[in-house]
Amino acid sequence: MDARTYPAKATPKSLRTRARILDAAMRLFAEIGYHAATNAMIADAAHLTRGAMLYHFATREELVEAAIAHIELARARLFEKAASSTPAPGVDASDHAIDAYWALLHEIPFVAFGELEAAARTDPMLRERLASAQSAFDHAQVGDRFGAMVQAGADPRFQTSRDLGRFLLEGLAKGAMTYDEEARRERLLRVVKRAVRMLNRKGDVHELLD
Repeated sequence: MDARTYPAKATPKSLRTRARILDAAMRLFAEIGYHAATNAMIADAAHLTRGAMLYHFATREELVEAAIAHIELARARLFEKAASSTPAPGVDASDHAIDAYWALLHEIPFVAFGELEAAARTDPMLRERLASAQSAFDHAQVGDRFGAMVQAGADPRFQTSRDLGRFLLEGLAKGAMTYDEEARRERLLRVVKRAVRMLNRKGDVHELLD
């Protein structure tokens, strides 16, 4: 993190104000979208004047760079908390990990990051600034923590089971079901769990459908 993210002369009051701005940005990105959440709207949500906002973030680029770091830190903290939890008695570790990650995908930091990833497809500035955060999460959080949560090894079979669970859950979270949403979602979650257990060679599961 450089001086643009945390100014050398930052005071405790200034840091609190910056955190309030970044919390507002994260919330608005999740609620109304990256492009709709203008700097002026973020300033208003943080209860600041436009001038006060400019004091802390002179450009959109500076705000976005700091917001990505802020959101990524919030995601990492949530992931660490989830990874420290243990399955209830009788609950398979992979099932527990899938339920935990599914819950995380609906938390504000994860929703906000997903919105940034979607917007980055057509926004070169955002795409460039997002790349390192995506890589860090893929390697450190999902790669290590999620693998530990499902109690899987490091060979290609277990990596594939982890990736299958992760990306199916992320796609399911972003999907738009138009009918029987709850029943279809629960059925798909059961299939994801069974597929991960089959890849991990856990138990005697041989069919994806009940």
